[in-house]
Amino acid sequence: MRKPLLISLVILLLVVCIWQYYHYRGQEQQGLLRQTAVIQEQIRNVGKLIVTEGSYSQVFTYEDSKKFYLDFLSEKKRALVVVNATAQVSYDLSKIRTEIDETGKTLRITSIPEPELHISPDIEYYDVQQGYFNRFEADDHNRIKRRIERSLQDKIKNSPLMENAGNRLISELYKFYILTSSMGWTLEYNEHTIDRDKDFRGYFPELPGQVR
Repeated sequence: MRKPLLISLVILLLVVCIWQYYHYRGQEQQGLLRQTAVIQEQIRNVGKLIVTEGSYSQVFTYEDSKKFYLDFLSEKKRALVVVNATAQVSYDLSKIRTEIDETGKTLRITSIPEPELHISPDIEYYDVQQGYFNRFEADDHNRIKRRIERSLQDKIKNSPLMENAGNRLISELYKFYILTSSMGWTLEYNEHTIDRDKDFRGYFPELPGQVR
């Protein structure tokens, strides 16, 4: 009598253990799926365009000389060029590439977009001097515009505008760290585990990066 009862108790215990195991695994899997969904939603929310603007002014003199009649005669054209430009540094965060490792509970940032620089110059000419055979033409205006853009690009790359744009990008990336840390996940970038929020920017030494 005792033996069948003992066998029944053992079987019941096994059934309970198996049920608890699969019930726990099911809850754990559901929790993991919810965490993954939250991370994916955060990635979509961050995927926006951030734009940092700045204003720049520049004044320079443009000169060009042409010779005529076997180089015996020459005419010079000259103008004072005043430039007021608006510059925008933008990051398209929809281009951030990530990988989600559910098993290892890890979010990997695999690629960060480079900043894009857009310059809108307002060019005005003063004290324009030109000869009858050497007048201002479309080629002159194109050369002036190219010169302005090159000069402004060099100026902007060494200005706080680039650093400010990089800081705005860092603040968006920091949201990934806060989210993953709060759920017990790991954030990785460039094969480095970001395991502390102290000097977070130090994990992204290439920022603000090179402008296209």
